[in-house]
Amino acid sequence: MSITTYAELKTAIASWLNRDDLTSVIPDFIALTEAALNRDLRHLQMIDRDDATIDTRFIQLPGDHLETVRFGITSGDTHRLELVSLDAMLTQREKSGNTSGRPKQYAHIGNQIELYPTPDAAYSAQLTYYAKIPALSDSNTSNFVLADAPDIYLYGALMQAAPYLLDDARLQVWGSMYAAGLASMQTSSDNTRNAGSGLRMRVTSF
Repeated sequence: MSITTYAELKTAIASWLNRDDLTSVIPDFIALTEAALNRDLRHLQMIDRDDATIDTRFIQLPGDHLETVRFGITSGDTHRLELVSLDAMLTQREKSGNTSGRPKQYAHIGNQIELYPTPDAAYSAQLTYYAKIPALSDSNTSNFVLADAPDIYLYGALMQAAPYLLDDARLQVWGSMYAAGLASMQTSSDNTRNAGSGLRMRVTSF
């Protein structure tokens, strides 16, 4: 059975479960699988960029943000901002009298980024980050995970279905198959990102 679209995935899940009465809940199993993938997978195809103008102390993170890779100023003297803790940033503000200037550091606070010093002008900046995997739906029928590793979606959904169906006997099998597929996909991504780098750490500058 081919599994290349959202509809085919739902059909495959029903077939593997040998149930024809789960139409309304199979999308929940898929959504739960995507929630797990967003926690567990950091694939190179999840990396995205967001260009913005920063001129205030706090800026909003993109709605699909999962984890920051790097953040930096791209106008004038381009440089990467240093990620610090909120406590460290507070200490800096107290020592400097909460001065403004060209930002040098940033910290995560909820779904925002706090900058230090507070920008004294408008600066161009670029955020590189891991984005959420585009969720499957009737209108978004595929994504890179389904295209490259449909087994991860299938076993993930079956694993999510097991508690609903009180089917503990197959949960361990499906869980191990999901974990194996996930590990293989992560390793493939890591190998591609690190190809040719040997034991050196690759540093990307703006």
